[in-house]
Amino acid sequence: MICNHLPSAAQSGMARIVSTSLIFNAHQEVDLDRPPAAAKTSNRASRLAESLSHLLHLHVEAPPRTKLLQSHWNPYSDDQDQKHSTPTYSPKEVIAEKWREIHGHCSSEWDCLLDPLHPWLRREIVKYGEFAQATYDAFDFDSFSEYCGSSRYGRDRLFEKLGLTRNGYTVKKYIYAMSHIDMPNWLERSHLVDTTWSKDSNWMGYVALSDDEETRRIGRRDIVVAWRGTVAPSEWYEDMQRKLEPYGQGDAKVEHGFLGIYTGKNESTRYNKCSASEQVMKEVTRLVQWYREKGEEVSLTITGHSLGGALALLNAYEAASTIPNLTVSVISFGAPRVGNIAFRDELHRLGVKTLRVVVKQDIVPRMPGLVLNESLQKFDEVTGTLDWVYTHCGAELKLDVRSSPFLKRGFNLPGFHSLETYLHLVDGFLDSSTTFRSDARRDIALVNKACDMLVDELRIPHFWYQLENKGLVRNAHGRWVKPTRDPEDIPSGSSEQDVHALSLGTQTQDHDVLETQYVI
Repeated sequence: MICNHLPSAAQSGMARIVSTSLIFNAHQEVDLDRPPAAAKTSNRASRLAESLSHLLHLHVEAPPRTKLLQSHWNPYSDDQDQKHSTPTYSPKEVIAEKWREIHGHCSSEWDCLLDPLHPWLRREIVKYGEFAQATYDAFDFDSFSEYCGSSRYGRDRLFEKLGLTRNGYTVKKYIYAMSHIDMPNWLERSHLVDTTWSKDSNWMGYVALSDDEETRRIGRRDIVVAWRGTVAPSEWYEDMQRKLEPYGQGDAKVEHGFLGIYTGKNESTRYNKCSASEQVMKEVTRLVQWYREKGEEVSLTITGHSLGGALALLNAYEAASTIPNLTVSVISFGAPRVGNIAFRDELHRLGVKTLRVVVKQDIVPRMPGLVLNESLQKFDEVTGTLDWVYTHCGAELKLDVRSSPFLKRGFNLPGFHSLETYLHLVDGFLDSSTTFRSDARRDIALVNKACDMLVDELRIPHFWYQLENKGLVRNAHGRWVKPTRDPEDIPSGSSEQDVHALSLGTQTQDHDVLETQYVI
């Protein structure tokens, strides 16, 4: 599952996804629009890509592109100055009386809001997508960093550093997962022999809470859990279909690798004495109890991209099973299938509402099970319910790369799966029969943060999101060195006594005193 900021080592193996016999280089875009002279030199690659696209029904052909005004092609031209001086988001609407409908908790769920896409729902989807994107933007991918695998910012500064304070939420807790349980090899440890903070843990997400102003706007106190995805599908695809494991009640089963990340822990480690499941549920339960005692209505919205979307479903299932009468919604982006038909039915019985945002050309939502998927359900009357068939849950908002005149038409697996591509398409979506909306406000340049999906005429650099000077700073003697982190951004700031106290589940009266250290 593709993270939006990839180290070069991860990028080189990005597209080894489809099978062991089909290998693509994700950095060599297959351009199906090349003139004959150019196409002759890459005829074999084009045929291979075309065969794959037909196999997966990706529809990566290049239909005629909608004409753009000259000012669109040059985002730095004088006549764009006025547009560039306006906000990248629309004014917030008060949705307090309609929040249940917007989150699918009505008789028709999302049926009447997706096609055409209601503008209030569009804004909420983008908001939760930005929360998921934050798990990528703040992650320390530097394998030479002593804090590789952690968040670059402390929880009190996360939204401030990423420009998300306008959303009206505050981060309450960080979530960590075991790094050696079905995780990409490059995340297992940094290149340093002895890392300062942990050899076993990775920052996997966070719990956030709406502030008073946002709570009044949206009509309830909203708890958000945002889960991070992994780096590249090629790193987990071969192991992802090994088996389904029982989870929860009845015949419900889920993919064993996803479950391992969610529930994995090791008593001998410093940071994962509690699993990601235990960490998130302890905080969510505490917040629900605290605000219910104050007489407030509380909701839980869980979001994630790629693997994060899979973890979101597991989290939603557990929350709905253990906290009575809690309104639980999932808004995921590019998420794979997670469990079998019984798991889907259990989520429905528990009242969990799931909205899956899917890009038509993205293959990750088609996995696991390129063949053995929910299409076999049509044979239930003959075969009975097949508990080993993977199936999706909930409603689907399907987007198409071809709807945006700003996106390239070639075969680009990382670009198709990028969360910023998803958010760009959501922002421009009106309905399935029309093209990209002309009054979309989200900054187009964000699409190329970690890919090369934007047309070259826009002159936005590829893969432009990175630390200045790749994280090096010049010290007082003029030498370029790795900087030291600010104390509030170091994930191992607490004492051993505090770590032990947290591992036993004890807390001070002011829970934030220890939570600031992010240690589980």
